[in-house]
Amino acid sequence: MSVRKCIPWPDRRLRSAAKPVSEITDDVRAVWTDLIDTMEAMPGVGMGANQIGVMQRLAVVDASKERGKVTRMANPEILHASVELREHDEASPNLPGVSAIIKRPRAVTVQFMNEHGEIEQQDFIGLWATSVQHQIDHLNGTLYFDHLSRVKREMLIKKARKV
Repeated sequence: MSVRKCIPWPDRRLRSAAKPVSEITDDVRAVWTDLIDTMEAMPGVGMGANQIGVMQRLAVVDASKERGKVTRMANPEILHASVELREHDEASPNLPGVSAIIKRPRAVTVQFMNEHGEIEQQDFIGLWATSVQHQIDHLNGTLYFDHLSRVKREMLIKKARKV
C-alpha cells in the first residue's frame, strides 16, 4: 500500500475517540497495511489509525528486534495491567522533535479483534506493552504527553512549537 502522512498536532482528530470496527474487511486490511508501512518508515514500534486521519479503532504494534512480527488489532481494550510500572522515552510523529519519559504498566492483557475477525486476548510485556498502551491512548483521543504534569506538558508543547 503506502506510507501515509501523520496528521500534525493539534489536529482535532488526535483528541477524538476512534469509532469501533464491526468486521474485518478489505478496507480495514488496507488501513493496517498503510499503518505498517508508515510505522516502518518512521521507524516506530506502533501506530493508531487516527494518527493518519482514519477514525477507526485500528492499531498495529511491532516491538520485535528483528521486525516483521506485527500484531494487527481492531477495537483493542486493556483487560488487565500490572501494578509494576516501566519507564520509557515516548514520542509521536504527530508532534515531532520532542519526547518524554512516561511510566506505564510493565505488562498488559489486551482483547482485540485480529486480522481473521476473531476476538483474542494477548499478553504484552515491556516495550510491546508500552506501545500497545500508547496506541490505545491514541484511539481514545489521548496523547502520551497527557500523562505528564501540566507544567511538563506545557514545556514540551512549547519546545515542539519551536522545532
